Amino acid sequence: MWLQPDENLLKNAFKLWVTEEDNEYFVLQRRRGYGEGGGGLTGLLVGTLDTVLDSTSKVAPYRILHHTPDSQVYWTIACGVTKEEIVQHWDWLQQNIMRTLSVFDSSEDITSFVQGKIRGLIAEEGKSSLVQEEDPEKFREALLRFEKWFELPPKEKLVTYYSCSYWRGKVPCQGWLYLSTNFLCFYSYLLGAEVKLIISWDEIWRLEKTSNVILTESIHVLAHGEDHYFSMLMHLNETFVIMEQLADYSIKRLFDKEAFQREPALSDPMQITKRGLEAHAKSEQFRTFFRLPKEENLLEVHESFLWVPFSHFNTLGKICLSENYLCFASQDGSQCHVIIPMREVINVEKSDSSSRALTVCVRGKKALRFAEVRDYQRLANSIRSKCGISASPQHSASSDAIRGACQSLINHFEDNPEDVTLMVGQKDSSKAVSTEALMTVFHPQDVENLDPKMLKEKMKEQSWNIHFSEYGRGTSMFFTRKTRDLIVRGVPEALRGELWMLFSGAVNDMATHPGYYTDLVEQSLGTSTLATDEIERDLHRSLPEHPAFQSDTGISALRRVLTAYAYRNPKIGYCQAMNILTSVLLLYAKEEEAFWLLVAVCERMLPDYFNRRIIGALVDQAVFEDLIRENLPQLVEHMTDLSFFSSVSLSWFLTLFISVLPIESAVNVVDCFFYDGIKAILQLGLAVLDYNMEALISCQDDAEAVTILNKFFDSVTNKDSPLPQTVQQASVSNNDKTSHINVDISELIKEAYEKYGNIRSEEVESSRKRNKLYVIQTLEDTTKQNVIRVVTNEVRFSPSHLDRLYNLFKRQHFLCCYWTMKSPALLHHDPSLAYLEQYQLGFQQFSMLFSLLEPWAFCNPKSTLSLWIFRLIDENQDGLVNFKEFCCALDTLYSGSFTNKLKFLFKLHLPPVCSHAAFIFQHLIYQKMV
Repeated sequence: MWLQPDENLLKNAFKLWVTEEDNEYFVLQRRRGYGEGGGGLTGLLVGTLDTVLDSTSKVAPYRILHHTPDSQVYWTIACGVTKEEIVQHWDWLQQNIMRTLSVFDSSEDITSFVQGKIRGLIAEEGKSSLVQEEDPEKFREALLRFEKWFELPPKEKLVTYYSCSYWRGKVPCQGWLYLSTNFLCFYSYLLGAEVKLIISWDEIWRLEKTSNVILTESIHVLAHGEDHYFSMLMHLNETFVIMEQLADYSIKRLFDKEAFQREPALSDPMQITKRGLEAHAKSEQFRTFFRLPKEENLLEVHESFLWVPFSHFNTLGKICLSENYLCFASQDGSQCHVIIPMREVINVEKSDSSSRALTVCVRGKKALRFAEVRDYQRLANSIRSKCGISASPQHSASSDAIRGACQSLINHFEDNPEDVTLMVGQKDSSKAVSTEALMTVFHPQDVENLDPKMLKEKMKEQSWNIHFSEYGRGTSMFFTRKTRDLIVRGVPEALRGELWMLFSGAVNDMATHPGYYTDLVEQSLGTSTLATDEIERDLHRSLPEHPAFQSDTGISALRRVLTAYAYRNPKIGYCQAMNILTSVLLLYAKEEEAFWLLVAVCERMLPDYFNRRIIGALVDQAVFEDLIRENLPQLVEHMTDLSFFSSVSLSWFLTLFISVLPIESAVNVVDCFFYDGIKAILQLGLAVLDYNMEALISCQDDAEAVTILNKFFDSVTNKDSPLPQTVQQASVSNNDKTSHINVDISELIKEAYEKYGNIRSEEVESSRKRNKLYVIQTLEDTTKQNVIRVVTNEVRFSPSHLDRLYNLFKRQHFLCCYWTMKSPALLHHDPSLAYLEQYQLGFQQFSMLFSLLEPWAFCNPKSTLSLWIFRLIDENQDGLVNFKEFCCALDTLYSGSFTNKLKFLFKLHLPPVCSHAAFIFQHLIYQKMV
């Protein structure tokens, strides 16, 4: 490998190098301890130094130096892992450089020419590489070590590397940690003792930062039932984050079969870089915090002050810019953030350069002033280009006139909202879908009703109107602590749908996809799938006692929304609990709005909840258990097995407490969820357990604890709800509330925020990542046991043999997915299939595995035979075989009777399995099997 010329003053420093060949201008050297003889004690010490120290002159066992006769300075220009590799470079120098050097008069010219030539060669090599690292030279050297020490397939992509200590018991081994796309690797060589560790990311059960008496902080990895600990003086947090990202990437790619089509940086496992992973993590955090669509990526970040008109001061924070949104979040503890869609921006104005400020004008006569922006010129140009605003002098001169025209147009649209529909090209959907929230239809508010509850409702509306006048209304509204305070008190019935749309980000999805829902309804109309069958079965189980779902109006709207979503996202399709959630959404939002709210919940706010394995809900249950241990120690002391809370709380997470609380109370929980996400559900869960602490501690068994919690939920009321009594009783399954004192939902939510509001969303996300590995591996282990139990009845292999075969089969399946996104197993993956079909092999992978296990493994001409067997056992002819089919074929060849073996061979020679007469193998096969 050619290296950037590096000055080396000592040719044989400490006698660490041995000269193999030399001439007037170049020297080829071998590192002591490598090659013939090993180097004795000197070689042993050199090997230790090469592992522990990071020196560019001690990277590879072979190197080439350039020098001139009248100079003591040497330049390292090439290195190699093998002698064959370095000899190729040496020969190239002899053939292409040596003759040219004779024409130069001075040593300086010779050295300058050689250096320029080497740099040119490196530049040519770099043109074909997509890898961009901070220090390409050191990275190339680390790549050589990685390839030499671990001997992984050449396609394996090294992402980054760190110097660290690996702890074996109480003794640390100093070495190097290498993180690649599919593997975590460690290498150490100390005084002749070599330590080599290779763990694939898909085998890790736990990945977390820990501390103990010996180590103040370390990274703990649990794989294959063994604990591994890594510590380092520097970059521990950075290392852990990269490891976490690679493990998560592996899970999504190998277990969830995600293709990352919208993220080019992750779409090819052979081109993954540290920079790409970091950008992906930042974009993901950005989208989660601001509730933005998955298509948005974080492009620019600028620190600035934002003038907050309602507080009359500048708040420090960061401007985050994506393709379609300008967002700001404060950093001074005021918890203020704002989201500005680019479609709302009508102009950008720059102030004088001394203040480095710019003003962003948006619809609704609103302007935001950002000050002390270091690169304000660039930010202003970025916003203008994304909004299509010209910055030319003549445009700037007429900006006031244009803004006036824009404002008059905006005012017109605000007064005539039907024109907006025509303007954006949205289809008239009134004939196909419901345009009113079901609560408006089945429970219209009586404006003349002056009972105390309605007066309280009017007061809430007035509080929100005052809030809107101060903080703005709609997509560019300021989100502050006061917003959360109003949410905790309860959202007015009339504003609930609007605020749900705003807080969830669904308002942006709907605005950028005009006519999309109507098209989906038309396309999905009349389709018949497994999802539509399940939807029809559950339609009348969704809030069955509510008047809205006792009529065709509510049932039809529910059917359309669920069917349209199943058509939009076949990977999820339909999952139980989606019907309950959608029913409540339809009560307070228009049909199209309910659809986009469902999209926001399923695809952003509750990821992986609504699928066959409900992984997301199980992960959040594990997070909930961690929070119980941390916040409710008394309960943990009494109930050491917290799996009870996992089973009882599953419906809390899947339905956001809708299935356990009366409807008038449950909607208050949904209010908090759309504002604070899963954090609100976790807080409320802790508050429920805390409220019932004494009763739960005195329980004798789980059944008694379930009864206590059910009675508690039935006693929860909403004293301020203006809903009629018939609607309030719709969700209450037990009307006997005399055994429990009534609890007001607003007070319960307030208590949850006061006691557990210090739980940070970042900590929840970190805990999600940590627990996801364990949850998925536990599910995988359960899947393996289920598959083995099914296959055991079909074959004669023992369970222990099937366990080993399953591990081999699964490993071969993953190997076909490691270095490509286009393997047959990925392209034909169907998450709705049974667990027996989740792992399958194409012919190439089958042939490789079968050739290692077949009874005649020493037979040379095997490719044709493998093809025939593959065609025979691929019963549905989809080009893939599952574990059961694979085991049945092996079982016949190993344990079948002589007659069954003959039948098996006979079938191999029948069309369409045998496409040509290759009977040359027949006699050989008969001999081996008999």
